[in-house]
Amino acid sequence: MQKLKLANLYRSELIPISGKLVERYNKCLRKLGFSETELDHFSIDGIGWSPEIAEEKNDENYLCNGESNPHGIIITPLQNRKPVYLPYHTFDRDMMLTVFKIHGDRINDITRDSAICIDFDQKIDAFYEPLDVLKYQIVTVKFHLIDNLDNVREEQLQLIEKFKTGNNFIDEDIHQQLLDSANKYGDLRERDLNLRSINHVTDSFYTKSFGGVYVLRDFISPIVVFEDEKWYKEAIKDTFHDVLIFHIGQPELMEKLRDHIIITYDLEEIVKTKRYERIKKFEFAQHLKDTQHPIRDILNNPLLFKSYLNKVDINARKKVMGIERYLEKLETSNQYKISDIVDQKLFEALHEPHSSLHPKHQDLIWKLLVNIAPKDVLFLYWYDKQEFYKQYKSWDDSLKDWVIETISNNI
Repeated sequence: MQKLKLANLYRSELIPISGKLVERYNKCLRKLGFSETELDHFSIDGIGWSPEIAEEKNDENYLCNGESNPHGIIITPLQNRKPVYLPYHTFDRDMMLTVFKIHGDRINDITRDSAICIDFDQKIDAFYEPLDVLKYQIVTVKFHLIDNLDNVREEQLQLIEKFKTGNNFIDEDIHQQLLDSANKYGDLRERDLNLRSINHVTDSFYTKSFGGVYVLRDFISPIVVFEDEKWYKEAIKDTFHDVLIFHIGQPELMEKLRDHIIITYDLEEIVKTKRYERIKKFEFAQHLKDTQHPIRDILNNPLLFKSYLNKVDINARKKVMGIERYLEKLETSNQYKISDIVDQKLFEALHEPHSSLHPKHQDLIWKLLVNIAPKDVLFLYWYDKQEFYKQYKSWDDSLKDWVIETISNNI
């Protein structure tokens, strides 16, 4: 990952945490029911997730109490508008933006000497069946301060009222209680520590629960797409919910998405785009073995590209150039079918969300498409960084160079 780090393409916006902030973070972990970290410095993202702590605990979802109970931690206002690098749901980023938009000033005040634990409550204590994900309706974002600072403020105010009553101003016990509280927590009278709960209404989304599930609600009829075949087979046994259920690897899924005007394609237009060139070059790279030139140079140099294209196996050549061959043949006859000439996965990779979709739905469908056919390295990086990082590790060093260059030039 060093090359990605040098190019600022690997978790480059994490916030370093050390000193007193580590102590506050551990208080949040305890309050949420998790074990503390033994690290004395680490980094966090916008929702409070730390890659170092995830590695320490050998659990990337260490801020979740089961699949239905994710949490977050705010210990610095610097988390505002920072990326959420490992979201459990696609709406996690939106929820954090809303949190800081509504409570930004209070968060700035509270995190001077405290920290905030976040409970994303969707009114589901635990999942039992894969279609339980359909229960997601309204997620209530609840806040809890470490050391119960909001309750301590109320106690201070009550003590002050008691102090003002009758002759209590000479009561030394009340004096001492006020001093002890002020010495421990500071004067909280003028602090605004009230973080009211926030409701977030869900529509279509992706969740990591049950091995990864897409819930598409806002279309002709609800569609649920499972990444994990085991949970897909379990879900199709359901006879209660009126939804369409697919596994992400089923060819019928793409057909249904086209029928529902969720995705579309225009081969004549896409071959003119940079996106098509990225997909074609990446596909070509999968067939290059024991080359005399770096893969990066082969993909960037038209002469080398053509030279090596003529060196690879004829079937690989047809696969790489399938779209252009199909369009050429269409000029002479309309009897040809796409499936006869174009590789299925390559064809799937050339789809895009329908332009009529809301921008946030387009983002969700892009994520689905790059998971169905992960052949556009730029869009894979944009819409599913975890899958990108996973695939990146297996690539040739020279291909990595081309990928980094491609992404950097398009950001």
